[in-house]
Amino acid sequence: MQTQPTASHFINGAYVEDKSGEDIRVVYPATGEVIATLHAATPAIIEQALASARAAQKEWAKWTGTERGRVLRRASEIMRERNHDLSVLETYDTGKPYQETSVVDATSGADALEYFGGLAAAITGEHIQLGDDFVYTRREPLGLCVGIGAWNYPTQIACWKAAPALACGNAMVFKPSETTPLCALKVAEIMIEAGAPAGVYNVIQGYGAVGASLITDPRVDKVSLTGSVPTGRKVYAAAAEGIRHVTMELGGKSPLVIFDDANLENAVSGAILGNFYSSGQVCSNGTRVFVQSGIKEAFLTRLTERLKGVKMGDPQDPKVNFGPMVSERQRDIVEGFIAKGKQEGARLVTGGNRVDLPGFYLEPTVFADVTDDMTIATDEIFGPVMSVLSFETEEEVLSRANATDFGLAAGVFTADLTRAHRMAAGFEAGTCYINTYNDAPVEAPFGGSKQSGVGRENSKAAIEHYSQIKGVYVRMGDLEAPF
Repeated sequence: MQTQPTASHFINGAYVEDKSGEDIRVVYPATGEVIATLHAATPAIIEQALASARAAQKEWAKWTGTERGRVLRRASEIMRERNHDLSVLETYDTGKPYQETSVVDATSGADALEYFGGLAAAITGEHIQLGDDFVYTRREPLGLCVGIGAWNYPTQIACWKAAPALACGNAMVFKPSETTPLCALKVAEIMIEAGAPAGVYNVIQGYGAVGASLITDPRVDKVSLTGSVPTGRKVYAAAAEGIRHVTMELGGKSPLVIFDDANLENAVSGAILGNFYSSGQVCSNGTRVFVQSGIKEAFLTRLTERLKGVKMGDPQDPKVNFGPMVSERQRDIVEGFIAKGKQEGARLVTGGNRVDLPGFYLEPTVFADVTDDMTIATDEIFGPVMSVLSFETEEEVLSRANATDFGLAAGVFTADLTRAHRMAAGFEAGTCYINTYNDAPVEAPFGGSKQSGVGRENSKAAIEHYSQIKGVYVRMGDLEAPF
């Protein structure tokens, strides 16, 4: 396998280039160097992708679920065989350390392909007996799906959207983020190698205008977006014009609640995973860490000690465990939030600075004495910034945890079993954790409530979002009419 994709787009089973499209410069976040230049899709490229997907979908839908599943499972095997190369590419694309990409990104994508490959044959309708008459249902594909990816998990998102869509008999045109455009091309390449018909899964590049032209095309039946709430609002509105199906996996400002009876070491681990993994660039991160007052100082002391274990440097070095921000722009945004935190009176416990390395590095940053109305406690930062807030009672913290327009995730650490389940039931969030944080197995549904999203990714629930039910009434006797 060539580690680098060989052209900007992958359409109808082959790499395609059109250099008249706007330049997309791929910057390696660890050095700031331009490592590739791609070209945004022109109207001709967009047309080619949509037309080939539309044509391929008709044939793909005729395959049995077992046959489609076989292709997805083979693709998962190829991804696992090539995990090293795919992880290296993911690190070049995102800047995330190889130590992380080698165990999370392509492997998670492979899990999705395997899971939905196994489920494809079980996508069935039902029989409803009505006396002598009966109704049977057919679960049918939606048709042509458009996937719009985010920059933080390019391989995983490409697979999380492709796997259920293809399992149900749809075709997909996927547009990765222009910040991380490389990885999805390898996913498309692997799909063809695994036996998917040409045109069933296409990848085209571009900025917002390309996405807009995809989601408003009358041939498109479904739009699935992973991105920010402002982007989601625009995409949802555009998709609604054509009454298209949508899945929106958007941002969050999720609460992580730590009671004073929690295992301190585990709670610190959860806070680290929920704030500093992927340099904090995870939509479900638990960035509002509510710590019961009795253990607040012990928590901060242990957290500060543990953060001495951060090792920065070349993210391709397996010993490095903390990478740069994805771009200079993202680093600047996060630095703006750090400055706001200081201005508004939060106590900087550790971090807050750039790092003397090439690339877009920021130290893991912890603020304490944060209040609910501070900017760092209300706005999604999408960087390595943790806000620690203290609380006294369960009722108080649940009310404060839910006092946000977001509702993607929430977590609780406690030794009290009944309290843990009370909190999970009380959280206004689509994805909750007890004594852990940010686990995302493909078997479990993932998605948000309130402004954090619509629909669910992964699990059997995703089948509902990539298929539709047709009911067929069968009368076995004569039919009467009034005249």
